[in-house]
Amino acid sequence: MQESGERVGEFGGGGAGRGGEFEELRPMLFSIAYRILGSVAEAEDAVQETWLRYEASPVRPASVKAYLSAIVSRIAIDVLRSARVRREEYAGQWFPEPLLADPYEDPERSAELADSVSMAALLLLERLSPLERAVFVLREVFGFGFGEVAAAVGRSEAACRQLAVRARRHMDAGRARFAADRREREELAGRFFDAFREGDVAGLRELLAADVQMVGDSGGKAPLWGAGIVGAANVARLLASIAGPFVRIGGTVQPHEVNGQPGAIFRDRDGKVVNTLSLDILDGQIQMIRSVINPDKLRHLGPVADAWRVVREANQARRSEP
Repeated sequence: MQESGERVGEFGGGGAGRGGEFEELRPMLFSIAYRILGSVAEAEDAVQETWLRYEASPVRPASVKAYLSAIVSRIAIDVLRSARVRREEYAGQWFPEPLLADPYEDPERSAELADSVSMAALLLLERLSPLERAVFVLREVFGFGFGEVAAAVGRSEAACRQLAVRARRHMDAGRARFAADRREREELAGRFFDAFREGDVAGLRELLAADVQMVGDSGGKAPLWGAGIVGAANVARLLASIAGPFVRIGGTVQPHEVNGQPGAIFRDRDGKVVNTLSLDILDGQIQMIRSVINPDKLRHLGPVADAWRVVREANQARRSEP
């Protein structure tokens, strides 16, 4: 998110006037756009376009927050409408771009914000129409009044109430309730990554739900490394077979929260990002493991590794095992 902040500074002159107002609200605007779009890059572009429109506008809004939220929401809706066509033609499973830290915090809505940024919730949001998605995000996640939501999406309050009801029904029907105890979740994730590094099949299997799934997003631009696997025994064996060779070729596994859930960043021997991994935990077990290895979705995290080379070297290391 630094990039969009730097660009705002270029146009807005930093802390005074409109630039200062915008900078204060930028974390919230990004968070709205990201939840509507599921893309860090597209959300940053939407925020930047919002700034350009705000800077050029003669309007002096009574509520800068409502005004900018409306602009970024409309931009995000338009982008999402075109993005949905591309996502329908996407090669393989589509996942949101991984977000390591949400820049916006609101203690009064911390539960809504945390739940809505998880990979599982963002994938549920993909089932909604762009308007339903924007209304849900603004109303249910950020707590905007229906008058503000209506102004943002260009519909009547009555229409927005209907959109909100439909969106909430879809979300509630598909949503799994993740473990609320953050400490327990982090402790289980710590045990998982310890067992992974050690190649401990039994230790891994103990932590996995019987019907656990391991799925990945490569976009056809990277190898689907250990994805499309179902069942505790299969996933545990696969993970154990990956760990040793990856570590031997200098790879590292850096535990890190991904989209508000326990996860990790895999890096090659040069510290470049290979992929991210996120864990869905429910009832004291890991239900889903999601990997994003599409390089286009990792560039905001830093230099990206050549995943084909990493997998090739890991396979060679595996074959050379005594």
